Amino acid sequence: MTRTALSAAYLAGAVATALGTGAIAGPMTEAEAEAAMAAGKEKCYGVSLAGMNDCAAGPGTTCQGTSTVDFQGNAWTLVPGGTCASIQVPGGRTGSLEPLDRDLPT
Repeated sequence: MTRTALSAAYLAGAVATALGTGAIAGPMTEAEAEAAMAAGKEKCYGVSLAGMNDCAAGPGTTCQGTSTVDFQGNAWTLVPGGTCASIQVPGGRTGSLEPLDRDLPT
């Protein structure tokens, strides 16, 4: 294995560990989100429970863990790549790779 491959594998393992342990010491940084996506994750809107989003919970929020509505359409969660559109939420709806205009706080 080359040094680059080892570095990528190490980074992917670190990201997976951080995501798997629910590391919520602070909001997810742009670099952390990019590293997770480089490790095969994708942003999926409208699939997280209230307070369980990874980021982008609309105006007036600070990001991670700030969604206030289950399946909030403008809040995303990182999921394994290629799975977002197949994630079903109540009402026969699915996740989206783009922000949704549904289930927004009033």
